[in-house]
Amino acid sequence: MLHALVMAGGSGTRFWPVSREARPKQLLKLLSHRSLLQSTLDRLGDLVTSNQVLVATAQALASAVRDQLPEFPPTAVLSEPCKRDTAPCIGLAALLVLRDDHDANMVVLPADHVIRDEENFRSAVRQAVRLVEEDATRLVTFGIRPSYPAESFGYLERGEPLASPLAAEHPAYRVVRFREKPRADVAREYLDSGNFYWNSGIFVWRAQTILAALETQQPEMVARLRTIADHYGQADFAEVFAAEFAKIGGISIDFAVMEHANNVVLIEAPFDWDDLGSWQALARQRGADGHGNTIVGRHLGIRTTGTIVYAGEESDEHLIVTVGAEDLIIVHTADATLVAHRRDEESLRQVVKELAQQGLHRHV
Repeated sequence: MLHALVMAGGSGTRFWPVSREARPKQLLKLLSHRSLLQSTLDRLGDLVTSNQVLVATAQALASAVRDQLPEFPPTAVLSEPCKRDTAPCIGLAALLVLRDDHDANMVVLPADHVIRDEENFRSAVRQAVRLVEEDATRLVTFGIRPSYPAESFGYLERGEPLASPLAAEHPAYRVVRFREKPRADVAREYLDSGNFYWNSGIFVWRAQTILAALETQQPEMVARLRTIADHYGQADFAEVFAAEFAKIGGISIDFAVMEHANNVVLIEAPFDWDDLGSWQALARQRGADGHGNTIVGRHLGIRTTGTIVYAGEESDEHLIVTVGAEDLIIVHTADATLVAHRRDEESLRQVVKELAQQGLHRHV
């Protein structure tokens, strides 16, 4: 049976000031009337039922996540007591689904991606499940053909085509290696070679297989995760969870397992994908007018080009006027306004740190 793990614990600092600690980007309606989290679960469609979904999030966000998912049982939300990256999250989820389903398959996906072709997405996941059922040792991911030399994405280097009749539906290849976020010149080389894909961060595997891989690479982590899982549903679960999870070193699933694994397969994604990680990513999704401006909200622009203006679609009363603006990001909220050059977008992480250091926590 297929189970889904949706990872919804990120902070989304590059979407400040709209994204905040108490309401990060995955809970925001940035592209439609549904939040990114809700859209992620909608995308799963009939692949899973509500009882086969686990949403992992930060403890401070658990209540807000449950409010957005009234059709899911309360047990669908797993609130982590502290941030420990994706490997511990995935390991614990694997242990929990294995409690009731010894042959469980898992699809793992972040809550903040944008995928337009939902039926093609489900078709690719079904193919991945069949590949895993054909060979239980496979770890399947989805590679995105790069459209530009992105420096903000990790990459997958593809090897030979997969020798399986199941690779006929969507092209599938063995993965030679994972590559970290590259410099601009290296990203250009990757793009020109044609053998590299963006790493989508979406995976399909047997729960037993990923757990065994984690146990090999991170035995102490898995021992603590087993202690947590053993207390699941008991009166002392929250206490044990907090104590044991805090002792685990944070590490991503890529570093913990994928870069060491020798049977990783990528399916060439048949769907449009974007990691909605920044205001410029939002502009890619929203599109631009004839002057290269992306506008959400009320705006009057004079001699304004290449600028992102965001006041929110529900902010009908506030007008933003720009004169002679070029390549800026302008974001207005009820208690904070951002004006930045587009090339300085990465500095928003530093803005959030500075706010916290100066004690301006209501703006973080």
